[in-house]
Amino acid sequence: MLNPFFLQGSKTEQSLIQDLINEQLRMYGVEIYYIPRSYITKKSVIREVIESKFNQALPIEAYVNTYDGYEGQGTILSKFGIQPLTDLTVTISRERFETYITPLIRDKPNVELSTRPKEGDLIWFPLGDRLFEIKFVEHEQPFYQLQKTYVYELKCELFRYEDEELNTDVDEIDDNILNDGYTQTLKLVGVGTTATAITGILNGAVRLITVTNRGRGYTSLPQVAISSAPSGGLTAVGVATFIDTIVDCNGTISNKIQGVELINPGYGYTVAPGVVFVGGGGAGAAATAAIGNGVVGVITVTSGGGGYATPPIVTIPAAPAGGINATARAYINTVGVVTSIRIINAGAGYTVAPTITIATPASSGVGTYIHGEIVTGSISGTTALVKSWNAPTGELNVYKINGNFVNGDVITGAGSSAAYKLRTYSTDDNVDRYAQNDAIEFEADQIVDFSESNPFGTP
Repeated sequence: MLNPFFLQGSKTEQSLIQDLINEQLRMYGVEIYYIPRSYITKKSVIREVIESKFNQALPIEAYVNTYDGYEGQGTILSKFGIQPLTDLTVTISRERFETYITPLIRDKPNVELSTRPKEGDLIWFPLGDRLFEIKFVEHEQPFYQLQKTYVYELKCELFRYEDEELNTDVDEIDDNILNDGYTQTLKLVGVGTTATAITGILNGAVRLITVTNRGRGYTSLPQVAISSAPSGGLTAVGVATFIDTIVDCNGTISNKIQGVELINPGYGYTVAPGVVFVGGGGAGAAATAAIGNGVVGVITVTSGGGGYATPPIVTIPAAPAGGINATARAYINTVGVVTSIRIINAGAGYTVAPTITIATPASSGVGTYIHGEIVTGSISGTTALVKSWNAPTGELNVYKINGNFVNGDVITGAGSSAAYKLRTYSTDDNVDRYAQNDAIEFEADQIVDFSESNPFGTP
């Protein structure tokens, strides 16, 4: 029989031990974040987790048992590449978990266990800015001092991201997987505003350049050389355009010159200048120029606007009776802003500078996407989760893509109601910092020419 004069585990003794442990953890520990796992989808037979989320992070003090460094095998080089196999063991207060964390996660949907730390949950270790997954919870060490246990020992491994949703609203935590996993980049059209431009009129300017021979075999755009204007004038500047994949009469597929657009029609010409094409890898292209008075001059973009999914139509008023109407073409960048307007036909006979009108964007975007929300394409019905949104560049990075987006999709956020039109998108994973596909392919091409139908022998 135990000595009745020694209580061996009274409530007051146990409380004293627990208070001392709590104080020691606050003095010698570090503040970690406990991140419970929400189980969204499981297989009914073997209970395999299909989809899970981490949407809450709760700070709690912990003592680092492995004070002399991480445990585990460290960083190793295997046939799968460089793998960090780092372990960490920390100790947290049982009382602190049960009185602080348990009440905050008890009623959360899809959290299966709230009374103690659970295997599969995460902790964020601030000293290394790393996420660790709890693999085992030891709850009996030290072994029942005064008939009770006071701490949980969490044995953790470095977390391996598998497309789980991590959105705790703590930037230091969420940025750990911001660039992990497969990510698709969507380039969206920004908020729609109409572009504006101005011009003037010139005399003795190049009105039109007509291609008389398209040439053949061009691998890049040739330079357009226009004869110099007389003294006191200004030499015109033009840019060639391609018409590609044209089949010649001998069956050869090549790029040909489609036309010449004027950036600056120049002025002061008294006779039509000569036009030649220089470089580009091809030959045979030829063109002639026509000049005139009352010609539309350089078209200067005063505001690029925004929200253009396709180049807008540029309208120039008709020339007075007996004149020639001018036409022009707009060019936009990847975020839907008009960057330049080139002249196709500078017209003739204008007496006052015409007013340049640029079409209004077909649609306008609005709102700010939220990290982790579901976005849906209006045409394709494709869904994805938002990883990051860069409003100035109009780039939306998404993951967990269910389907294929198409150009013209209006990408709408379920939570934010943000909606922008998709202009272009890339299925290449340009964000994953571990992806080396392009580098590997480049090095492989130096060894074997995969453009051949049979790179390993004679066909």
